[in-house]
Amino acid sequence: MKKLALAVVLVLCLTLAAYAELNEPVKLVFAAQEVGTGAYSVSAAIQGAMLKGLPAGSTIDLTTNSPGGVGAPVLIQRKRADLIVGNAGPSLWSYQRSKKDYQFGDCPDVRSIAGGLGHAFANIMFTKAFVDKTGCTTIEEVIAKKIPVKLITKKNGTLGELTAERVIEACGISVEDFLKFATWEKTGTDAIKSGIQDDLYDATIDHVDAGQATTTEICLTHAMHFVQLKPETLANLNKMGYAPITVTAGTWNGLDHDIQSMGSQQNVIVPASMPDDVAYALVKGICENKEDIAAAVASLAWFDPKTAGKHDLNGAPLHPGAVKYYKEMGYEFDEFK
Repeated sequence: MKKLALAVVLVLCLTLAAYAELNEPVKLVFAAQEVGTGAYSVSAAIQGAMLKGLPAGSTIDLTTNSPGGVGAPVLIQRKRADLIVGNAGPSLWSYQRSKKDYQFGDCPDVRSIAGGLGHAFANIMFTKAFVDKTGCTTIEEVIAKKIPVKLITKKNGTLGELTAERVIEACGISVEDFLKFATWEKTGTDAIKSGIQDDLYDATIDHVDAGQATTTEICLTHAMHFVQLKPETLANLNKMGYAPITVTAGTWNGLDHDIQSMGSQQNVIVPASMPDDVAYALVKGICENKEDIAAAVASLAWFDPKTAGKHDLNGAPLHPGAVKYYKEMGYEFDEFK
């Protein structure tokens, strides 16, 4: 009996030691985008919150070598940074897929500590002229009937372009087969705006926040139809790492009803090798200083610590240190499957 009690005490001591509170300062590198960008502001706000969870004397140095949310996992995999802001969908694709299937793949060492840092969504629009000409109001109908639609999106490697790929795939068709009856131009935002306004293209797909300038201007100057994806398409996007989001009436000029969409929200990703107690302290700093980050960047007001551990807001598996924090707080989180 005494031996059993001693064994229990020993296990408890080892467990507590593994998650002991940090006492020594830590030094971390946080990859951000260029100074002055919205992405840099998000990183700076999160940096300040995380420092509050670390011991005195700790540093989190912001660099400006982040390639953006799509390529962020590669920097973590290559050990070029300890922290970076990514997106849930790309984090999942980089973790799950090989470079043969996805150019940013082969990143098995990527882990997430908190997701839901934003309110972006897949936005699909047809021109009214295209709807009037074809009678088609959904992308699923366009694909089923093989209507020769002219699509325009952002450039290769952007989340807008990748979201367009995922929407097509979620409809049950490959991009290769889609291009057998459709055309697809990939370009910059100014060309998207002018191309739609001049009726050179029939449709556009992007991944944006409410108020995004290009989409706002298109909707103010051109008659557009806002596409609602079917439930099965939405469910497929959810499996791909997107989370449900409602685009409310009035978000764009002419949108007079809510649209159910999916969004790949921003997350904070770290290497799997990060010590558990460091990851725990970082997520604690973010979650317990929500008001500070929301005051610094308006889009971060959407962040909710109670759901920050959900799989569809993180994509990549949660770091064990983050799991421990969410368990302690009784917050929602998902084990990776």
